Amino acid sequence: MSIRCSTKSQRAVAAVSLTAALALAISGCGADDGGKTNDAGSSPSSAPSKSSEEDKGAKQEDTAVGENVDPNVKLAEVRGNGLTLVINQVKRDSGGFVTVQGEIKNVSDRMRNSSGWEGGETAIVNGNANSVAGATLVDKAGKKRYYVLRDTENRCLCTTGIAPLPAGESTPIFMQFPAPPNTTNEVDFTLPTFATTSLKISG
Repeated sequence: MSIRCSTKSQRAVAAVSLTAALALAISGCGADDGGKTNDAGSSPSSAPSKSSEEDKGAKQEDTAVGENVDPNVKLAEVRGNGLTLVINQVKRDSGGFVTVQGEIKNVSDRMRNSSGWEGGETAIVNGNANSVAGATLVDKAGKKRYYVLRDTENRCLCTTGIAPLPAGESTPIFMQFPAPPNTTNEVDFTLPTFATTSLKISG
């Protein structure tokens, strides 16, 4: 009887040991999976940081308007369709760009929108609704026309999403172009629906 009990006890201990070992193995696998889950979970957390960088890029585009620009400086003023466009700054940047900044004001007695300012290029119009992507600079001396810069997805380096302007309201705008040669310091600027005007480049 004691031998049987001893054998049973040994078997019970072995079974318990085996069960414990299996439990540890399973929990170990669970820990590995958990580690993977945490890694996978950390990917979304890294994604927001990327999107936040993109948001910063978008904010830079917005805040580019009005940076170091004196609204009292009027380099040019043109009219079109009940609107007035005032150019406050035309600056050559070290990166090889020319940035044009200004303001469009509704001087009529009714609501006006940005229709036509995107230009007539279908890909640009589709990717830059309510923008000033249709603006151009012309270097008459060099006989060359410059268009607003864009990325590989045809998004312009310019003000986009311009809301309709009620009477008396205004909106700041900016556009970036490839810079003409350093010897060129004067260009003709055109934004669809507005008259053409001559601008001097600073910087």
